[in-house]
Amino acid sequence: MTDTLRKVAIIGGSRIPFCRSNTIYSERSNMDMLAAALQGTVDRFGLAGKQLDEVVAGAVTTHSKDWNLAREAVLSTSLSPLTTGITLQQACGTSLQAALGIGAKIAAGQIDCGIAAGTDTTSDPPIVIGKKLAQRLVKLGRARSVGDKLKVFKGFSPGELAPVPPANGEPRTLMSMGQHCERMAREWNIRREDQDQLAADSHLKAAAAYEEGFFDPLVTPWGGVARDNNMRADTSVEKLAGLRTVFSKRDDATLTAGNSTPLTDGAASVLLASEEWAKANQLPIQGYLVGGRSASVDFVHDEGLLMAPTVAVSELLSMHNLTLQDFDFYELHEAFAAQVLCTLKAWESEDYCRERLGREEPMGSIDPAKINVKGSSLAVGHPFAATGARILGTLGQLLENQGKGRGLISVCTAGGMGVAAIVER
Repeated sequence: MTDTLRKVAIIGGSRIPFCRSNTIYSERSNMDMLAAALQGTVDRFGLAGKQLDEVVAGAVTTHSKDWNLAREAVLSTSLSPLTTGITLQQACGTSLQAALGIGAKIAAGQIDCGIAAGTDTTSDPPIVIGKKLAQRLVKLGRARSVGDKLKVFKGFSPGELAPVPPANGEPRTLMSMGQHCERMAREWNIRREDQDQLAADSHLKAAAAYEEGFFDPLVTPWGGVARDNNMRADTSVEKLAGLRTVFSKRDDATLTAGNSTPLTDGAASVLLASEEWAKANQLPIQGYLVGGRSASVDFVHDEGLLMAPTVAVSELLSMHNLTLQDFDFYELHEAFAAQVLCTLKAWESEDYCRERLGREEPMGSIDPAKINVKGSSLAVGHPFAATGARILGTLGQLLENQGKGRGLISVCTAGGMGVAAIVER
């Protein structure tokens, strides 16, 4: 521990290409992808054989066998096997929350370095048996005689054999994230045309970033693919306008497969360290993680499920005595185009900022030219737990390329939570 807080350096990140579910990575596991993303960071920064203090990683869609996912992934890389692996999960905020935890320990002097990471696949979902059959099988394992074993199946129905598929709905509301976001879009009067424009822009910016080589140090080819396979360089507002809505049958529904993120497989990681450790290991520093904040909303009682980033960012800016306009880059996770537009509109709303955020004045607007300048989740995809590390790695690379600046990160998550962070160089 130190008497004064140390600066938390972002060394850089690496990820595998993100791919639509049930395509390129259909036979890959969370373990496979996480190990690949970690190995990318190891290779990028020459960490083979080194003992890091911590690797903190997680996944949202997991099997019971993944209970020690982070540690097992570490053992699948060329890192020293003495490196500790910690498994953590906070829905879509998992890897950003992992980075904030590692950063806090570095700042306090508890550790000198760590990798934050996340992985997710919906191609390999945990399909389980129903509770009734599961209880029978537990009893069967305890039964000793043939008679006792036969009694276990008294009253058995073939319907018990039906598997229970995973669901992405909220347990408290039994509504999907898309259904919740449709409600938000209606509440904030978000137009379909604006959502399609944001989505098209995201694809075109991501495609341009690949062409200019921006992603070369960030994306490690793996599994026979070198680029995110959801990205569409030839998309347009006109093409997106032809898609049908998917989360509601109402006439005023606006969310489509084109302006919503697809189910995605992938993994990402980012290396953090103290300045002293970076210097000792001759590693350049891209920027500094200077603060973070988590917040939640009461979505069960009609707050917008994905509005928590408005609160997290507001509180984070107050803590650092900054305004919403004090940034060069804004990396706003695009779970849905409507979610981003609702967030921006809320920050511009005098009523919302006063009544929900406790501010005397609206936070104001953001220059669109500074938002997701290399594309974001609508284009590259959204493997739930990996998105935070992807965004942090992207922002670190942006600041390194520019030479100086300040960036804001905002991530909405399931469960009505949001995570925000500030990065400077």
